[in-house]
Amino acid sequence: MTISASSIVGRYSGQSQCTGDGVSLENRYWAGAVAIDLCYSIHYSDPFGGDLSPVSLSLLMLSMAASHSPCLRTCPPKAAYVHIPFCRRRCFYCDFPISVMGDSRRGETSRTVRQYVAWLQREIAATPPGPPLRTIFFGGGTPSLLDGSQLAMLLRSLRCRFGVEPGVEISVEMDPGTFTLEQLQHYRQLGVTRVSLGVQSFQNEQLQACGRTHRRAQIEQAIGWLQAVNLPSWSLDLISGLPGQTLASWQETLTEAIAHGSPHLSVYDLTLEPGTAFDRWYRPGQGPLPSDETTAAMYRLTQQLLVAAGYQHYEISNYAQPGHSCRHNRVYWQNRPYYGFGMGATSYVHGQRVSRPRTRRQYYGWVEQYEAQGGRHKEPLTSRQDQVLETLMLGLRLAEGVAIAPLIPLAGTSLVSILARCLRPYIDKGWVLIDGDKDDTITADSRIRLRDPEGFLMSNTILTALFAALTPAPQSCPQS
Repeated sequence: MTISASSIVGRYSGQSQCTGDGVSLENRYWAGAVAIDLCYSIHYSDPFGGDLSPVSLSLLMLSMAASHSPCLRTCPPKAAYVHIPFCRRRCFYCDFPISVMGDSRRGETSRTVRQYVAWLQREIAATPPGPPLRTIFFGGGTPSLLDGSQLAMLLRSLRCRFGVEPGVEISVEMDPGTFTLEQLQHYRQLGVTRVSLGVQSFQNEQLQACGRTHRRAQIEQAIGWLQAVNLPSWSLDLISGLPGQTLASWQETLTEAIAHGSPHLSVYDLTLEPGTAFDRWYRPGQGPLPSDETTAAMYRLTQQLLVAAGYQHYEISNYAQPGHSCRHNRVYWQNRPYYGFGMGATSYVHGQRVSRPRTRRQYYGWVEQYEAQGGRHKEPLTSRQDQVLETLMLGLRLAEGVAIAPLIPLAGTSLVSILARCLRPYIDKGWVLIDGDKDDTITADSRIRLRDPEGFLMSNTILTALFAALTPAPQSCPQS
């Protein structure tokens, strides 16, 4: 099935006129116009070997409307990611697209940062308008190196181009030691509702070992400020598996995080990314890194302690008190569309996944080309097969897993038998759970999810098997 949105992009690629309330004039009429402009061209071919029919399209539209299912290619984004690449130093584990600016420079004193913000505004202005945004996420890099006026300019650009819904979630990644209380208060006045604080560890020796610039005292100060400004929500980022980390020291970190009362915790296992300092220095499972058995024990301990403290383990690496899960990140895990702005950012708009260049110079050239193309991308549309794969790969990271019914119109009826055959060994091991069926048999009405924590621990094995089974040839499934 091919769905064309060219008429939408063509009609709404002009510059936005911003009204006093920060809502673009085009936005006021977007919803009605999109209903008229949608144009469908349906082809009945199925890479999975099942049958599609006109009824499948109707089922697909109904299922998308009724659930957090993969969206039609023309569904408009209501989430925006903005990449702020600047960091004081590059951490030893980091392979993100960043620009190192040293310990003394900040956004308000750096011509480079001011220039980058201006190019971000140009990219936003060149993007065809859509409906008001529900979530905005400033990631990096270290977005807290921006001063309040620079964040205000970017938020105004987004409001003018798209508008924002009442109750919009606006998240900013911040590092201890990179912001002041006054700066945080300014961010709150601008509408920031959520901060993700890059703590990583409460032990100074571990912070030093992974190249972080802050220390425990700055963590304590930053948390105090987050509590003082009455943020609706905030999160601490932690990393397990660091050099020299033991199960006992990891338990200390978790205990301290709980004691600080953070409504949300993101807990990531260290990965040795190619090209990083850690990748040059270490090998997985070998000292001074913890063994594989120890890192698995850390994961189980995390689940045990945080669930006992009232956190919901809602995603493989994320825990939240009720009502505090990250709405923006759920957009990714539910395979819904989103805007991406800035160097190295990826967007998923009208069925096209677009990655921007990872250096500033190349990104600025990319923006100029994007403007010349009238806000259009040349990347191919995501195939139905890739939509299914992505939905499964991302959705199985969530505690609620993935419903199969919305995928059948994309994949055909053969999807049920493929999943049943591929996942049977993992169902028998207790790693995969089937909701909606009493005898652990996968049907079109089933929802599949990974058991916490053992299924999550084995997620790489399970997802690799799914990928092998759902690629066109061969349709086989590696056995455990």
